[in-house]
Amino acid sequence: MPDQHRLARWLGALLLLGAALALLLGAGVGSTGFESVLNASSDPVAWQIIWDIRLPRTLGAWLAGALLGLAGAVAQGLFRNPLADPFLLGSASGASLGVAVALASFGVSPYATEWLVRLGLTGAAFVGAVGGVLLTLTLAKGVHHTLRLLLAGVIVGVVLGAVKDLITIAVPDILQAMQAFMLGSTGFVGWTACGVMAATLVPAMAVAWALSQVLDGLTLGEATAHSLGLPLAPMRAALVAVLALATGAAVAQTGLIAFVGLAAPHLVRSIVKTTHGRLIALSAAMGGLLLMVADVLARWLIAPQELPVGVLTSVLGGSYLLWLMHRRSARGGFL
Repeated sequence: MPDQHRLARWLGALLLLGAALALLLGAGVGSTGFESVLNASSDPVAWQIIWDIRLPRTLGAWLAGALLGLAGAVAQGLFRNPLADPFLLGSASGASLGVAVALASFGVSPYATEWLVRLGLTGAAFVGAVGGVLLTLTLAKGVHHTLRLLLAGVIVGVVLGAVKDLITIAVPDILQAMQAFMLGSTGFVGWTACGVMAATLVPAMAVAWALSQVLDGLTLGEATAHSLGLPLAPMRAALVAVLALATGAAVAQTGLIAFVGLAAPHLVRSIVKTTHGRLIALSAAMGGLLLMVADVLARWLIAPQELPVGVLTSVLGGSYLLWLMHRRSARGGFL
């Protein structure tokens, strides 16, 4: 176990070092290339491109990925299911519905509007995400039964997704704007959004770390966790709140970005075996690095145009999980 603890520390250091290098790389990747970096000291426009666009976007990608990685580790531990992801409790469908309602009300695109309207759409996504989780909790009658909570999340996701589709059919003008949200993008993340995500990440990480013993206990079964004297109901409720807030904050700023929250904990577990406290912290760092690298690739692969980062994470994350399933099935196991 000491070797695993040492490995966990080394992994954390490497993930943070990789994030620092990716941040520097992200400052130089864009439609104008590295010329903006070279001319930043003498050209005010180049400096503005780096400081106001590239740096907050790259840092925002790390923060959103960290929130999703944290939420994914909490979800997989809470449901004792390696296929659980941050969107499992209806947050994604709730956020999509919130954006659809806001767009139908405003009648404009979320990424081509005045800052006040954009802020309203961000708030609508966050409220929709949290509302979807609350609806799931209501249908499941609390957090006491994990299976009921899981099934309620699936039902809420389907129903809210159908309502969102009905709105887009009724108001087809919002279809293109909804597509931008569904594909996910870090292109409109500024310093304000970075501040919001950082302000959510710090307390969410602190609470998840403090309650990680519940997740450790649940790995041994609910009966064992009860015998250890853990108050499962209130601690589960707190973990679900962390899951909802972390997911809602990320989705509100970047749209729906798939597979980061699902793949990050798997990558960490494939490297080191550790307790949920360290797993949550390492998953956050891994998720941040994954989304940061994906954002840089999305800007660089077909520059000066760019790919939707959510599409890139889906392709890369899905390919990784398929390979992982194949490798584990060849060994007679599963994820």
